[in-house]
Amino acid sequence: MAEGAEGKRPLLERLALHRPELRAWAMYDWANSAMVTTVVAAVFPIYFNNVAAAGLPEGVPTQRFALATALSLAIVAIICPVLGAVADFTAAKKRFLGAFLGVGVLATAAMFFIQRGDWLLALALFVLANIGASGSFVFYDSLLPHVARPQEMDRLSTSGYALGYLGGGLLLTLNLAWILQPGWFGLPSGENLTDAQATLPARLALLSVAAWWLLFSIPLFRRVPEPARRLESDEQPDMRSARVAFTRVGETLRELRGYRQAFLMLLAFLIYNDGIGTIIRMATIYGAEIGIGQNALIAAIVLVQFVGIPFAIFFGSLAGRIGPKHAIFLALLVYVGISVLGYFMRTAAHFFLLAFLVAMVQGGSQALSRSLFASMIPRHKSAEFFSFFAIAEKFAGMFGPIIFAAVIAVTGSSRNAVASVIAFFVVGGLILRKVNVEEGRRAAEAADAATHP
Repeated sequence: MAEGAEGKRPLLERLALHRPELRAWAMYDWANSAMVTTVVAAVFPIYFNNVAAAGLPEGVPTQRFALATALSLAIVAIICPVLGAVADFTAAKKRFLGAFLGVGVLATAAMFFIQRGDWLLALALFVLANIGASGSFVFYDSLLPHVARPQEMDRLSTSGYALGYLGGGLLLTLNLAWILQPGWFGLPSGENLTDAQATLPARLALLSVAAWWLLFSIPLFRRVPEPARRLESDEQPDMRSARVAFTRVGETLRELRGYRQAFLMLLAFLIYNDGIGTIIRMATIYGAEIGIGQNALIAAIVLVQFVGIPFAIFFGSLAGRIGPKHAIFLALLVYVGISVLGYFMRTAAHFFLLAFLVAMVQGGSQALSRSLFASMIPRHKSAEFFSFFAIAEKFAGMFGPIIFAAVIAVTGSSRNAVASVIAFFVVGGLILRKVNVEEGRRAAEAADAATHP
């Protein structure tokens, strides 16, 4: 479509939010992003470092937080391929999404009870919350090629990320207000507070995430239809789902070689998303370790949420002009600069600059990776293929923190760990360069044409 005609379309249509099911699907980004911002990125890492892990030697909280992150993502990576195949065969994507959502919401709500020195309880609940969030996203992402038409996927994916930034940013702003000014909200403030009173605002922030996550997930379950099951030529509706699941997983592992372009995209994503995930998950606790104040850290995360909104939408528009692959290349180049800045970071001003740069590219790079992969896989096996996308994503989130922790252990410096992240963006970008997008899309269309209801 010509640029002029694009500009004349209604705003919601340009954002791919013009149908109820599109808006309902995107609202799950709004719901889940509160967990990502408050629990993964902002409040919980600081609370863990300063309260739950109080008394542990310097560097140990960061190391244990990284290892807990790796464990939770490894669990999701192991169980989701089989569950994804079951969800495709039984038409149960939304039911699996709901089950993981329940685990995540309950674990996040239970964080309210974490007190000083409860580092083991804190990490156990963080692992469960991470499993819930990451597992639910496998089945949420798998709905994308069903709810959106091919020409809508890039824009819907980036609009979802923009809504996620907005939702996560709004709740985090409220959390920040009652953490910094508890007296405004009738919470304990001033001197001579007990530990329970002093930590109440942060614990309420964690509890609020559970309520937000649950409430704003409702539109997806009401408005997004469950995709109809479609069977392979050798399958029957009454076959045992567990048997079919393990058979399908084996077939998909073999078929990935046949979907060469989707496989290359998966491999590239595995590597460059390692760097993205490490920056997202380790930036705040790294900043706390080098002495940047809690208020500055949380304020910078808020900045990311609101600056990220227009940039996520911009990347959706940019993908329509230069293609999603080239737009991702641009984001990876910025991430190299972010890693260099992180190595030399000393002050809160540096952290704010780093946060602004992350906001420019984080949503766009991940949203376009999701939609680009969705365009090169058969729709009737979307949960199954997205479970392998999740493996790439979770192994990325797992290997990055493990390498981060290992570099700290070997060199004794978190700065060296930050510098090591650059390699992920360079290697991932080189593999992405080999992906032939049009060939991948043709292969997916041919596979869908060969199935039957």
